[in-house]
Amino acid sequence: MGRSESRAVTTPVPSRPSDTLPHPAARGMGEGRGGGLDRRATFRWLYLPPLLWLGLFFLIPLSLMAAFSFRANIRGNLLQWWTPTLAHYTSLAATGSYWRLLGISALMAFGVATIAVILAYPVAYFLAFRAGRRAGLYLVLLLIPFWTSYLLRVMAWKLMLGTEGVINSFLQYVGLIQEPLTALLYNRNAVVVTLIYVWIPFATLPILAALQRIEPNLFEAAADLGARPFQQFRRITLPLSLSGVFGAFFMVFIPTIGEYVTPLLVGGSRGSMYGNIIQDFFTKAANWPLGSALSMVMLVTTLLLVFIATRIINIRDLLE
Repeated sequence: MGRSESRAVTTPVPSRPSDTLPHPAARGMGEGRGGGLDRRATFRWLYLPPLLWLGLFFLIPLSLMAAFSFRANIRGNLLQWWTPTLAHYTSLAATGSYWRLLGISALMAFGVATIAVILAYPVAYFLAFRAGRRAGLYLVLLLIPFWTSYLLRVMAWKLMLGTEGVINSFLQYVGLIQEPLTALLYNRNAVVVTLIYVWIPFATLPILAALQRIEPNLFEAAADLGARPFQQFRRITLPLSLSGVFGAFFMVFIPTIGEYVTPLLVGGSRGSMYGNIIQDFFTKAANWPLGSALSMVMLVTTLLLVFIATRIINIRDLLE
């Protein structure tokens, strides 16, 4: 007799709606892949804090300064209502010394930015193409002096350029001069030299970033076509790094126009810049409205110069 085998018969269990519907978190993740709600919400959380910080500590003070420049004086409460007036702008327009000093400051800023970029480019080129594995170490060594206070670094240059500083002592030691040189300090040349030293590392960073984006295959292709190293630099490296060059230039030029700490320490009365006049009106003369008007004129002039430069040089084509 054959033995019959019994087989278990399973009946399908009806699925619950919760088993067939996707989980809410899974729905959110699925929507986020196509740029849905999760990505937009994450982007909002990322850009809202810096936007609030920028508005609180930059836009609001700038707006208050712009409004304060139309105030006649600082009598009464600081935020009380006042009748707007153009008296400070009229006085500023009629005083040629203000405009002359602003022009000198713009020329000094242009010279500082140009020289700083020229000196920073070889440093960035070395870090990008010649430093190899030690590029990070050299970059840290470049930035180490800036771990100290800005005032200490400027005061170091004051000691170096002084009558009893390193330069005068060395020149006297080798017999080139008999008496200390007084022309090294407290003039605009000392201000320019100190500012160039201050800005070279910062000008190096955007140039380095632009150089690191260049594809190495371009140099191999140029070498295969018979291009010499100088031709490769002129036809490949320099054009493709111009975005970093102009970024470094504007990063130095814009804050240098309003510089007042360095001229105060190493420039003296003969090395004053436009920012020193603004500082005097806010601190010594206690004429905040006129100081605000001078600040707004400097801001508008700087933005106008940058706008003209960007119209002459198509930055968008450089970035593409």
